[in-house]
Amino acid sequence: MDFELNEDQLLFRQTLREFVDREIVPVASDWEREGRYPEEIVEGFRRLGLFGITIPERYGGLDLDRVSFALVFEEIARGWMGVAGILGSHTLSAWMIARYGTEEQRETYLPALATGARRTGIALTEPGAGTDLQGIQTRAVRDGDEYVIHGTKTWITNARHADPLPVLVKTSAAEPPHKGMSVLLVDAAAGFTVSRDLPKLGYKGPETCEVVFDAVRVPASALLGGTEGRGMQQVLSALELGRVNIAARAVGVSQCAYESALNYSRDRQAFGRPIADFQAIQLKLADMATDIQAARLLTYWAATRSQAGAVNAEAAMAKYFASEVALRATMESMRVHGGYGYSQEFVVERLYRDAPLMAIGEGTNDVQRMVIARALLSGAMKLGW
Repeated sequence: MDFELNEDQLLFRQTLREFVDREIVPVASDWEREGRYPEEIVEGFRRLGLFGITIPERYGGLDLDRVSFALVFEEIARGWMGVAGILGSHTLSAWMIARYGTEEQRETYLPALATGARRTGIALTEPGAGTDLQGIQTRAVRDGDEYVIHGTKTWITNARHADPLPVLVKTSAAEPPHKGMSVLLVDAAAGFTVSRDLPKLGYKGPETCEVVFDAVRVPASALLGGTEGRGMQQVLSALELGRVNIAARAVGVSQCAYESALNYSRDRQAFGRPIADFQAIQLKLADMATDIQAARLLTYWAATRSQAGAVNAEAAMAKYFASEVALRATMESMRVHGGYGYSQEFVVERLYRDAPLMAIGEGTNDVQRMVIARALLSGAMKLGW
């Protein structure tokens, strides 16, 4: 299978790369330390139409192919992984509305989501339920023509900017957990409360919040797809696409770590010559480059398989491998930098803090390994083309 980018993808990547180098790279480290919300970068996303990358053209979106979708997150994460999260949650939610929403829901939300006039996120995780989504406690009780929502969600990206915020809830206690769950599209005007921001090691730029639903009322028409009990299926399908997103972000972070190490090794002098002349440094660079290229190709392969509709184990493989590469590459880059790698004067310190999120987000890597193993044992996935 050929993974050469076609002409359109190459041009698109060049446009992204120029935007990242011009508008993200020069400010990322300073803004991250200041805790500044990157509104100017968000405006750049709007200009490029990036809020519409998973929205069909008939609703004003770009409807990108999946490899181009991966390129968006790879290039942006190369500049600043945190701001990639602003697009990540939005595009995942928009894709879910486009695929599963009623025509009325699509017409209501997608045109404004495509331009960034409205933005969105997704509320799944709870204080007592992360990987085990069947353990959520947030409930929505039908009351006439409305649902009344009670519960708390946490680790919600874009919480203050989400309108609507898709929320995974239990709509039936009688059904088995996976059949008694639904997604409700909760408009900001419905009155959910952002109770606090979560302090984080990395992944700074977007807000990550706890959200409280205290008798929040939404119309019955807010039920995604119009039928109860399909929430788990809708969410798991979206998370498969999200894993391609996370894998691509990991590749971008790793690429930046490698480039930083390569450039530093050429400039840094020790014992009268560049440290790049030393075999120990050369071996680190060789290992990093090989790992990163393997992760990139695996991510593009998973993206291609996603386009064909077969993605579960493939996306798990890409997310698992690429995120582990990001952990290794950022550490090795720090070692190449020596003491300077520990300083905020160099970008590698931020990359080292950002990398662990990819091993956790969209399902931990242990979960990805179980997904892969189940697919292999069941015969749903075979190695080779």
